Amino acid sequence: MSSFRKALKSKQRNHHERSQPEFRKHLGLLEKKKDYKLRADDYHKKQNTIAALQKKAMEKNPDEFYHKMINSKLEDGVHVIKKTQEEVEVTEEQKKVMRTQDIKYVEMKRVAEGAKIQKMKGVLHLLDAESKQKNKHTFFVDSNAEVQSFDLATHLNTAPELVDRKFNRPTLKTLETQSIRGAVQAQHVKKLTKQRNNQYKILSQRIDRERKLLVISQKIQTRKDLQDKYNKVKVKKETPNSAAIYKFEVKRKR
Repeated sequence: MSSFRKALKSKQRNHHERSQPEFRKHLGLLEKKKDYKLRADDYHKKQNTIAALQKKAMEKNPDEFYHKMINSKLEDGVHVIKKTQEEVEVTEEQKKVMRTQDIKYVEMKRVAEGAKIQKMKGVLHLLDAESKQKNKHTFFVDSNAEVQSFDLATHLNTAPELVDRKFNRPTLKTLETQSIRGAVQAQHVKKLTKQRNNQYKILSQRIDRERKLLVISQKIQTRKDLQDKYNKVKVKKETPNSAAIYKFEVKRKR
C-alpha cells in the first residue's frame, strides 16, 4: 500500500532542470546537454573540414595550373569570373548584330537539315518506316467456304515467301521470265535490312533536329522583338515632350 501511495502522480514532485546559479547569471543561460551536443558536433565538423583542406593543400601539385587562377577575382568573399575588355565594351548595336547573326546561323543549319531530310526521303521512299501508317488491303469473297480456302499467295499470283513484303513483290510470271537482281542469300538480305533501318533512324533524328532548330529560331526572334520594343519605349520616355517645352517657353515670355 505504501509503494502504491508513492507511485501516485499527485504525490510526486515536479523535477525542474537546474538553472544558472545566481553568482553566474552574468554568463547567460546554463548550457544543457543537448546544447553541448550541438556545439560539440559543429566543432568537430569544422575541425574535420580544416584537416581535410590542410591535407589537400599538402598533397597539391606545385606545378598545377588552372586558367581560373588568373581569370577570376574575389568580390565580397565570392569568386567571380573576370570579364574581358571585349565583353565590357559591347554596345546595344553590337548586341543587336549578334542576335541577328544567331538567327541567321540557326536558320542556315535548319535549311541544311531540311535539304538532307528531303534527299534521304527521296532515296528511302519511306517504304519500311516504322512511324508510317500501316496500309490495309481488304479482299472480298462470296461465301464462308471461300474464306476458309482463301490463299493469299495464289490470289496475288506470287511466291508464298514474298507475301509478307510491303514492296518489291514480283509475280510468278516475272520470276520465271526475269533473272533475280540484288541480294539473294539470307545473310545479305539481313544486312541490307539492318542498313535500311539505320537510315530510317538517322532520318528520324534529322527531322527531330530540324523541329528543335525551328523552335530555337522562333525563341531568338521573339526575344529580339521584345528587346527592340523595350528599347523603343525607353527612348520614348527619355525624350522630352516638345509641345510641353513650347508651352513653357510661351508662358515665360508672357
